[in-house]
Amino acid sequence: MNIVRIISETFWSTNVWLPPNTTWADIAPGARPDVTYPDYTHLVCGIPLAFVILGIRYTLERYWLAPVGKSLGIKSSRPKRAANIPSLEEAYEQCSRIRHKNVMVLSKKLDMSERQIERWWRHRRAQDKPSTLVKFCENSWRCIYYTYSFIYGVVVLWNKPWFWDIKHCWYGYPHQSVENDIWWYYMISMAFYWSLTISQFRDVKRKDFWQMFVHHVVTLLLLSLSWICNLHRVGSLVLVVHDCADIFLEAAKLTKYANYQKVCDAIFAIFTVIWIVTRLGLYPRILYSTSIEAPRILPMFPAYYIFNSLLILLLVLHVVWTYLILQIAYRALQSGQMEGDIRSSSSDISESSENMTPVQNGTPILKAKTPKSPKASNKNTETEKLVTG
Repeated sequence: MNIVRIISETFWSTNVWLPPNTTWADIAPGARPDVTYPDYTHLVCGIPLAFVILGIRYTLERYWLAPVGKSLGIKSSRPKRAANIPSLEEAYEQCSRIRHKNVMVLSKKLDMSERQIERWWRHRRAQDKPSTLVKFCENSWRCIYYTYSFIYGVVVLWNKPWFWDIKHCWYGYPHQSVENDIWWYYMISMAFYWSLTISQFRDVKRKDFWQMFVHHVVTLLLLSLSWICNLHRVGSLVLVVHDCADIFLEAAKLTKYANYQKVCDAIFAIFTVIWIVTRLGLYPRILYSTSIEAPRILPMFPAYYIFNSLLILLLVLHVVWTYLILQIAYRALQSGQMEGDIRSSSSDISESSENMTPVQNGTPILKAKTPKSPKASNKNTETEKLVTG
């Protein structure tokens, strides 16, 4: 127990997390009658709230979003299951990515051609992909949440001085009160990311499972640390700036699934403009305040450099993502419409192009139908590059 206490005291050293001459007791709830400090124990509120959000999500998806999607003609069907070949299934479970070396080994072991194994593999991967209706429901739910979160964020921040002048994030720090509306803004935001983290293990696993899992965990970590260190003012600004563009990203995806191509193109154009304005315009303004204005107002401390470095890294990611978005926009202008799904994979396999049949010795193999033309035989499934927000 002494070791745990020593590690805890070392990690939470006031020399790291707080400005000079400030202790945890100085910013504890009730330390000053005129200041309402954030209570770190309230961070656990995000977990039960996450289950409430999950309940709302699945209720909406089942009784509203799914029926709406079906009425729009969105299909809920998925590719038929690949034939049960234990050796291939075992190899697939070990690594879902197909490698030529493994294909050669399996081909000799199962007396199947390499082409037959590759087709089985593509069919098996398609089997793990969620249906278009599932993706439509998920994106609709996220669009609803981001719309709520952005509107609520703007409403609660509208009368806050730091919303109009970011230097107020630093005046009087760390002795800054947390009002009830900001408390709810933070807790619901954390609950949403907790819900995404939990639902990942219930939903159909996707290719970017672990990347998104790390993204959610890091987001929760940043929100938690900024709450503990009473950096909720700048944290609320970062949240509201990021929610805005996500509304139109999700809207573009769900209109794509509904085959409203022109509407999708228009929304994607709006998304591109808003993304550039918020992520490369307003967000760098926040960074200017954290990097230039804050050191002029506050004595610096190690945690400041940790947070600011992460914020700068996020800007670098925004630049990379902006490049990818502009690439999609450029291709859309050339082709006349946006191609592929945004931030998703299109790897559906045509059921009519391949068929499973057993050979005479009992070993199941994959039998391909003869293509009607060379053009048909050259149709390959593409995995589209995704744009993340």
